[in-house]
Amino acid sequence: MAEFVRQVMTPGVVAVRPDASLVEAAQLMRAQDIGDVLVAGATGVVGVLTDRDITLRAVADGADPLTVSAQAVCTLDPVVVAPDDRVTTAIELMRGHAVRRLPVVEDGLPVGMVSLGDLAVAQDPTSALADISRAEPGGGPNGTEA
Repeated sequence: MAEFVRQVMTPGVVAVRPDASLVEAAQLMRAQDIGDVLVAGATGVVGVLTDRDITLRAVADGADPLTVSAQAVCTLDPVVVAPDDRVTTAIELMRGHAVRRLPVVEDGLPVGMVSLGDLAVAQDPTSALADISRAEPGGGPNGTEA
């Protein structure tokens, strides 16, 4: 069983600048087949932007995704973990803050992400959540996620 975040995280990050438009962020998510990106500037991680943030905090309010910035709708100052933090720390943070993913930051720079699915696979590889997390995206009806 994995003991440290480094052992379960997805290495590397996909990030946008704070001033990137929501269209840029969404296009990057589509190209990378992911549902979230980090919003990062010269000083490090500013926030986490999810496809849900774009939908509920901008599009649903009629905002123009070409002119609204990633920083304007992302979750600012996200809870983060370090690669050498214990997996139990990540679990406690996710539970305590009701989040499904945490940026992994080392020396102020993002180095990866750890998700609820990553932790499920590491903690109980036979669980239903672990099975779902290992499945290829787009497995729902008509080739989309359900």
